Amino acid sequence: MDWEVITKRLNHLLDTQRHGELRGALMMLNEVDIAEFLQTLDKDKLLMVFRILPKDISSDVFAYMDNEQRQMLIECISDTEIAKLVDDMFIDDAVDFLEELPASIVKRVLQNSDVKRRAIINQFLRYPDNSAGSIMTIEYCEFRSGTTVAQAMTELKGTGIDKETIYTLYIIDQKRQLIGTAPLRKLIMANDETVIDTFMETNVISVKTLDDQETVAETVRKYDLMSIPVVDTENRLVGIITVDDIVDVIEEENTEDFEKMAALLPSDSEYLKTNPVKLALNRIPWLLILMISATFTGIIITNYEGLLNSTTVGIILTSCIPMMMDTGGNCGAQASTLAIRGMALGEIEFKDILKVLWKELRVAVMVGFVLAAINFARLMLFSGESMTVAVASVVSVSMFLTVLFAKSIGCTLPMFAKKIHLDPALMASPLITTIVDACSLMILFSISTSVLGI
Repeated sequence: MDWEVITKRLNHLLDTQRHGELRGALMMLNEVDIAEFLQTLDKDKLLMVFRILPKDISSDVFAYMDNEQRQMLIECISDTEIAKLVDDMFIDDAVDFLEELPASIVKRVLQNSDVKRRAIINQFLRYPDNSAGSIMTIEYCEFRSGTTVAQAMTELKGTGIDKETIYTLYIIDQKRQLIGTAPLRKLIMANDETVIDTFMETNVISVKTLDDQETVAETVRKYDLMSIPVVDTENRLVGIITVDDIVDVIEEENTEDFEKMAALLPSDSEYLKTNPVKLALNRIPWLLILMISATFTGIIITNYEGLLNSTTVGIILTSCIPMMMDTGGNCGAQASTLAIRGMALGEIEFKDILKVLWKELRVAVMVGFVLAAINFARLMLFSGESMTVAVASVVSVSMFLTVLFAKSIGCTLPMFAKKIHLDPALMASPLITTIVDACSLMILFSISTSVLGI
């Protein structure tokens, strides 16, 4: 059954006030699907449907709702309901939720939380934004060194239901220092008298609490982990980060890179729910920078105004300007995109800059030769009697050199940006295109005046 049919059925049950059937129908759906259905409801219906959900389900659904709806619910429900809701959420979900709320609502939520949980949440909120500590959870399975399989299984059966994940077990010493990990399958298959230290993996991949979340995501991707432990400066285990949070980080970082590559200031808000004024403010700064930098292109054209307006050759060169600028910009954008992707995946580092440049130069020679040859043939066949071999050659050679320059700039600028701790995405298409535009005109006009003697 498709989603449209499901939502139509749910809305019919809601409109006819058949709340018992609606509750049963919702229980047949995944928590993510229930949250998606709630997004279609207005404030009154949202509150009513949320309240008919079983308490153990409502907290899971709440974690998948968007911030606007969660804030709306918090403003409407009682203090008792708030306490129950927050206490039933996993710590990392509760922290993510509270980080997006106004201070007044955060204060109300914390006031109605369990004292111990409130202290834990406050501790998490003190970690810097986008750090490993801010996205970790404390709902994991840890055991002291020397614990037997029987003891571990007993504890796991008693507390595992409250853990976010039980697939990896973390072994610590008396000082809470992380000394190893063990997969659940080994625990299940081992004899009861076996000490878990005998089959734990001591070569543990971990991150620090203050590590950037992008570094965490890269580590998880590199080692294909389902979760990764978080330790403090003394290697004491303080939490773990699960793969579902890593996926959110990857999505967030990719979105931020796309926005920077399109000359936008990053925004955490959904597009349709963002005020047009905020969208405009996110776009204006980079547009101003690019507009002002583009004046260099205008200055170059102005300096050669006499050439462009007074001769037949000048008119031909003028008609070639858009082609030169667009081709150069496109070549630069291609090279920068591949360089940024390579760095994001850890395939390219700054030490590889000469290898990358050499590879792109070889590509540029082949691409430039093909484009220059086709451009020469186009000019000679379709530009009329005023076109000479000399002029067509000048334009084609300029095209070849522009491709070489654009490819070189496109692959190296992002790498230099990362070297000086700037986001490589800043050196993407708009900025590189602006640089290449000015340089392509300088190449065209310089060769024209030198070769044609104008």
